[in-house]
Amino acid sequence: MHGVREELIEAQAASIGIPLLKVYVFEGTNREYEQQMKDMLLKIKVKGINKVAFGDIFLEDLRSYRENQLGQIGMDCLFPIWKSNTLQLVNFFIGEGFKTYTCCINDGYLDKQWCGRLIDKKFLKELPKAVDPCGENGEFHSFCFDGPIYAKALSVVIGEKVYKPLEITHGNLPVMVGSIETKGFWYCDLMLDK
Repeated sequence: MHGVREELIEAQAASIGIPLLKVYVFEGTNREYEQQMKDMLLKIKVKGINKVAFGDIFLEDLRSYRENQLGQIGMDCLFPIWKSNTLQLVNFFIGEGFKTYTCCINDGYLDKQWCGRLIDKKFLKELPKAVDPCGENGEFHSFCFDGPIYAKALSVVIGEKVYKPLEITHGNLPVMVGSIETKGFWYCDLMLDK
């Protein structure tokens, strides 16, 4: 969904020094996603892992969904940054030395110019007031390539920016989230500099 290359995620996990467990969804249905996630979570549950942490901040429906899905297999959810002030959170993130690029932009909130931008103080200053500074409403997604938990920063190159319209099966209507109309997403091809 974020359009991030698999090799970037692999390099990120390697630099941080954590194992990476991959879950593939081929058909793109929610049913398949839920089954694939359930299968992977059951594999780690037998190893004694009973809790999963999520970075959700304030989307109640998403939290309830995660708690329901994990509850079905006897696992618990942790939400360590739940209800945090998002402006304080992103300023702390930047202040600690983390670096991240936007990789996916919802066109209902932002345009192409925001795609592939470094999230820094300038980014926050220029961000429209209707946009959450952490992108918590799906305004944007990002990829973190450096910070104090990385053994070595990832050398990332910003590639092509591509627009992908939403594919709606029930007609050619835009999707409305509250009063925001989304017709598609801008993606930035981030690549490892080799």
